[in-house]
Amino acid sequence: MRGAKALAILIVVYGNRAYDDTFTELQDTLADAGFSCVAAVAAIAEHSIMRQFAAGRPDAQDEKELADFAKTVRSRIESGALSAHLSLPGNRPYREYSGVPMKPQAGNSCTGCGLCAKECPVQAINAANPSNTDTKSCISCMRCIAVCPQKARSVSKILLAAGSMKLKKACSNYKKNELFLS
Repeated sequence: MRGAKALAILIVVYGNRAYDDTFTELQDTLADAGFSCVAAVAAIAEHSIMRQFAAGRPDAQDEKELADFAKTVRSRIESGALSAHLSLPGNRPYREYSGVPMKPQAGNSCTGCGLCAKECPVQAINAANPSNTDTKSCISCMRCIAVCPQKARSVSKILLAAGSMKLKKACSNYKKNELFLS
């Protein structure tokens, strides 16, 4: 990937907990590739695993706010008012990520259609045998659960309940979308 000084707008979508060092890591990656990072947006969405957190988001208010952010960024780009120095929250070194213990598995109602394998962003599901999940490759995005026409994929209900209790304090408060401009 080569940016050749192209302008980049960083976008992070998160499930109402926190985005930790994601902006910092993304900004470093893009800058190293030659992009000029001029704006960033942190957008709230329903948590991908514990859907009770930020349920229904983005909602109409979020959509309006994000559309307004887009207009602001575009206006600032067109006027030349953005610089390549974008100050974002985050730490270096980045917080170590050790993964999420919840890995979706196929149940008895799996028909082997392979849609989950096709839609898996990291190819953790073998297309020839979609009832198997490579738990080392799986990033727990839950895309396979969302797209399964048979609703045959799920995570452990015990782990889900424990995770929900652990995240309750951090995820229960209403969080706002954030815009960062250089």
